[in-house]
Amino acid sequence: MDPFELLGIERRFDVDIAALEKRHRELSRALHPDKFAGAGASERRAALEKAASVNEAWRIVREPIRRAEALFRLAGIPVGEDNEPKSTPMFLMDVLEHREALADARAAKDLAKVAALGAAMRERAVAAEKRLAGGFASASSAAEVEKLLPLLGELRFYKRFLDEVAAIEEENE
Repeated sequence: MDPFELLGIERRFDVDIAALEKRHRELSRALHPDKFAGAGASERRAALEKAASVNEAWRIVREPIRRAEALFRLAGIPVGEDNEPKSTPMFLMDVLEHREALADARAAKDLAKVAALGAAMRERAVAAEKRLAGGFASASSAAEVEKLLPLLGELRFYKRFLDEVAAIEEENE
């Protein structure tokens, strides 16, 4: 499935989420089961399947990691942590240091430090997304797209880190 084609948008990483949300609502309204109540069983089933596909496409394209994975797959590049290049030792050390700082802040119940670590990681995630957007936009071959895979690994780390920050903040509310 090509989620971009299904949503009727250009195949790119840098998408306008507000416009995408509007497009999703329009498609959802057009495919709502109530619009097909008087139709035959096969037409109702086809509309329901199309609506489910549109919803899945929306879930893929609105989330940066899943959007990048879709673009890699569409370029013929397998994704998944087993298929992606290993991170550099320097990046891994950086990851370890941030994880330790977050664990220390959690143990000390230092929510200001947790928030600061989260803000710094959000900045890194945004920067990685911008590099991915630029890379996908300028890539003219699958080989060039494949060079972007390490950025996907970075985004995975940032998301896990930010999920942990959110969990810490929730447990301390």
